[in-house]
Amino acid sequence: MTRNPERRTALVDAAIEVLAREGARGLTFRAVDAQAGVPAGTASNYFASRDDLFTQVGSRIHVRMTPAPAAVDEAMRPAPSRELVAELMRWLVRRMTDERTGYLALLELRLEATRRPALRAELDRAVRNALEENVRFHLDAGLPGDADTVLVLYLAMTGLLVEHFTLPGVLSGTALDDLVEKVVARIVPAE
Repeated sequence: MTRNPERRTALVDAAIEVLAREGARGLTFRAVDAQAGVPAGTASNYFASRDDLFTQVGSRIHVRMTPAPAAVDEAMRPAPSRELVAELMRWLVRRMTDERTGYLALLELRLEATRRPALRAELDRAVRNALEENVRFHLDAGLPGDADTVLVLYLAMTGLLVEHFTLPGVLSGTALDDLVEKVVARIVPAE
């Protein structure tokens, strides 16, 4: 396998674009090469198989969608409160909307993981680690609620985002910010 980390990252990012646009069936080495603007055969020099490509996309997608530490620090300036949790959830929705391609690719990966054990293991690991980190972050920041609060928020926001991106007509007529506010008000305990 070829060793050029920058090229590998560019190819994985191109694969994310292809996955979001074409779905799992469209994710081929040829499609990745075309999206990345590299000569035909380049992706096959970097990934041992399609399974390897899927697994590396699964590893990269969470890195790509994680906010920069400075942005997190800025978001955490207000005092811990239910309102801050609501603002953090609205920020999550804005970030996922801005990174629509990445979120759609993640949904495709989740479906593909039902058929690819290595990808399922990678996504299980990445999502579990992210959830555990979110619980630690929430508790360490002194935000209202406990570990179960974070878990239920995660599940509710995941559902909200799936509806928003896949069947937006279901939620039409209701502003996302209003939905987020309702979710937080029902899940996060009052101070």
